Amino acid sequence: MVAVPASAADHDHRAKRPSVEISRVQYDSPGRDTRSNRSLNKEWVEITNNTRRAVNLDGWTLKDEDGHTYTFRHYRLDGRATVRVHTGQGRDTRHDVYQDRRNYVWDNRSDTATLRNDHRRFVDSESWGHHRHGGRH
Repeated sequence: MVAVPASAADHDHRAKRPSVEISRVQYDSPGRDTRSNRSLNKEWVEITNNTRRAVNLDGWTLKDEDGHTYTFRHYRLDGRATVRVHTGQGRDTRHDVYQDRRNYVWDNRSDTATLRNDHRRFVDSESWGHHRHGGRH
């Protein structure tokens, strides 16, 4: 048996934050749903890299329950950085990318945003309201 200092032992029992996670979702665009590009871009999902190292998100996907899928192309998320994935149209930057859609993606009442890596492996999800798979999140 190996003796482990109390602080290290306590650290092992804490919930570990995922390396990359869905950190925030603005699924209900503020104001009236006018489907204007401005309104569409006020609907977004934030993806955060909790590590010090950059993560290549090329080929990663963000998907809703209806199958609407955004695929990251040639995007590298810096360490300890966040990118906001907007629904509407715009010019991609280091901190904001755009799905270039003309309709809302995220259901205001209930939905699930699912992030998968380039090997289609589950990375993280965020649900709200009463979603199709039963129960409340």
